[in-house]
Amino acid sequence: MLDIFADKTKIPLPVETPETAHFWAGTKAGQLCLQRCDDCQQVYFPPRPFCPACACRSVSVFVASGRATLYSYVINHRPHPAFNGPYAIAVVTLEEGPRMMANIVHTPQTPAALQLDMALQVVFEAVSDDVTLAYFQPREGQ
Repeated sequence: MLDIFADKTKIPLPVETPETAHFWAGTKAGQLCLQRCDDCQQVYFPPRPFCPACACRSVSVFVASGRATLYSYVINHRPHPAFNGPYAIAVVTLEEGPRMMANIVHTPQTPAALQLDMALQVVFEAVSDDVTLAYFQPREGQ
């Protein structure tokens, strides 16, 4: 269990939709899946059935590298029944270009440890039988 969890049974779980099914199947398999427009090649997140850049409905799913950098964050100190505090709520820039929100794990939850542009790597944690979430940790060797 990751270091930020107090009680995984109290985590608010996402609801899979037809548009997000590939993403959740990917996280369950330990893969971060993104979409790319077949027309303009724009890579985007969050999942949707059309390209946000050109509105093309011809899109492909691919497995991303899982590498990212820390773009921004806030350290939450307010109590939550599912999480040990404090914990970082972050925006990461994926190597492929899109940004996504995630928690940063396996590092102190302090401004000294959470440096903007720090190299990160995705990690996955099953939080129920059906849902596996993506988190980010500092990349080894960085």
